[in-house]
Amino acid sequence: MSFLCIDIGNTRLKWAIYDRPEPGAGLVAHGAVFLERVDDLAERQWAGLARQVGVQWSQPTRMLGCVVASEAIRVRACEQLEFWDLSPRWVVPGRSEAGVSNGYDHPSRLGADRWVALIGARHRLRQQGLNQPAVVVMVGTCVTIDALDADGRFLGGVVLPGFGLMQKALELGTAGLKVPTGRVVDFPTNTSDALMSGGTFALAGAIEGQLRRLQQRLNQVPVLIMAGGAAVRLHEAVTWPHVIVDTLIFEGLLAIEAHRAAVQQGLIPASAALDTPAPAPGSAPNPAPAASPAPALSAGLVDPGPDAIHF
Repeated sequence: MSFLCIDIGNTRLKWAIYDRPEPGAGLVAHGAVFLERVDDLAERQWAGLARQVGVQWSQPTRMLGCVVASEAIRVRACEQLEFWDLSPRWVVPGRSEAGVSNGYDHPSRLGADRWVALIGARHRLRQQGLNQPAVVVMVGTCVTIDALDADGRFLGGVVLPGFGLMQKALELGTAGLKVPTGRVVDFPTNTSDALMSGGTFALAGAIEGQLRRLQQRLNQVPVLIMAGGAAVRLHEAVTWPHVIVDTLIFEGLLAIEAHRAAVQQGLIPASAALDTPAPAPGSAPNPAPAASPAPALSAGLVDPGPDAIHF
């Protein structure tokens, strides 16, 4: 059965259909729409796919999503799900799920996208056999930099304005800084490049600062995983070895769905939060991490990954 994943951010709705609801599932189709065009999603993007149902793939029978946009946007997205006759199911951060525990003072107040991305990162590390802490960076309208220890505990994170918000703040707060988008250079000699380079270096410095703080706290070298539509803009500026995984939130949604299915089937206890990977549906539990086709994170490697999808 096909499975629909939805990620509703502050600017766009991203969606992906997988051939089954578990990690490692094959990607059938994907797309994105700006929030102001959400009402056109089914007609403009899903209607064409529906003609292929039964030929190349099956219609999605379940969905899971995360949303940080307004309640009005969420309601409009739910209306679009009627096209597939799907009941909307949205992730609400809790104290633990799918191998990650939530260290936020008020767990439910953590952004759903951050929570799902942490779960996606945790699952990816386990699949690669890496027992290391991680810093998970989401680069979008806002930039979040979240710390995860080697046992799957979310330790906390910071939130910064993204590229667009930085630019708007400078335009609103100063005179004469509304200029075309520039390039990132070491020593800018024009205002456009100065603005772009300044924002990029500020974000890169914040990321690498959090990496050093986490390494000092845990005495372990953390892995850096970045995601989000603007992550590629930090690719050259961030010197720490890293991977860019555009599907990170979708991977997290698949991991959550598989974990919930395993709990429902009695394959793992409902209380299991840490170090309990969800077995494939219908299989016996297996605590050993499976081999992953994803590239290993090694020193000096900067790899966006073969499964990266740029929305």
